[in-house]
Amino acid sequence: MNSSVNYPFQRSYSLIHSFNLETLNQLDTDLFLWLNGLYAPWLDAVMIWATKRNTWIPFYVLLIGWLSFQYRKQAIGLVLTLVAAVALSDQTASALLKPLTLRLRPCHEPALQKLIHPVLECGGTYGFASSHAANTFALSMALWLLVGRRFPGVKWLFGWALLVSYSRIYVGAHYPLDVLAGAGVGILMAVGCVVLYRRLSKRFALAEK
Repeated sequence: MNSSVNYPFQRSYSLIHSFNLETLNQLDTDLFLWLNGLYAPWLDAVMIWATKRNTWIPFYVLLIGWLSFQYRKQAIGLVLTLVAAVALSDQTASALLKPLTLRLRPCHEPALQKLIHPVLECGGTYGFASSHAANTFALSMALWLLVGRRFPGVKWLFGWALLVSYSRIYVGAHYPLDVLAGAGVGILMAVGCVVLYRRLSKRFALAEK
């Protein structure tokens, strides 16, 4: 087919594609500014506490202890699965997506400097996707898939993941789309790791018979 005939269609597609990305980015920015603007002096301290990784170390230690108590030797496989899900999520968000997309954090965006509510130092340059969201949703989803039937209460961990994820918007480190993408990455990695764990468990069980 003649390239001159294709050109108007290619140009139209390019314009529509560009418009969609610009519209999505503007909607994401507007939503970020609205959510980031819902601040209060007392809430600053809560969100700073929630967003710091070291805050949750005691929780992780207690989680490992609880799994060890409930599942004994089987806990080794469960903990390794959780660690793998979180590690893969973290690397996908930080080592793959951030260098690939090069999307500035809102706190590094010059046009937003006077519009956001600063709480913490901005941190790394790029923000897509959120590692905090990826890691917390990976842990929550993996644990739910692994032990949710026996312990339905672990579903409340998704509330914890939402809190940590929202804190990243509150402190100006991420757009909502960064958080949503991070959550998606975490959930996908969790599902993949749990599926692999179950397949390996079946193979080892068959090998022992």
